[in-house]
Amino acid sequence: MFGISFTELLLVGLVALLVLGPERLPGAARTAGLWIGRLKRSFNSIKQEVEREIGADEIRRQLHNEHILSLEQEARKILAPQQQAVTPIEPAPEQSIAPPPAVDITPPAAPAVTPTEPAPTPVSSPAPQDPTLPPRAP
Repeated sequence: MFGISFTELLLVGLVALLVLGPERLPGAARTAGLWIGRLKRSFNSIKQEVEREIGADEIRRQLHNEHILSLEQEARKILAPQQQAVTPIEPAPEQSIAPPPAVDITPPAAPAVTPTEPAPTPVSSPAPQDPTLPPRAP
């Protein structure tokens, strides 16, 4: 686990036997075993908790992605009829399109002047010519 070989463990055991003696060595080994067991359990519980958190994060991420996909599909369903309504409909080949009606751009005729009405007086300064109208007769 930590890269300790059998010979290194045997060497540590011999030093412990010489230092502690044969009377206290079994109690020290038992205590060391309990501490090692506690460390393993704590490391395993931390490892499991981290794995659960990673799994929970992955599940949250998947749920978030699924939620985004469902919103996108709903948006497409809503926008699809609007896009179809906006696209122009081309006429069938056998249908003919009538040209627009001709627009008469001639100015309306002036009302007839009856002899009982006085003739209109000419304006001293003529109005400027509108470039969109046909030229006036002098």
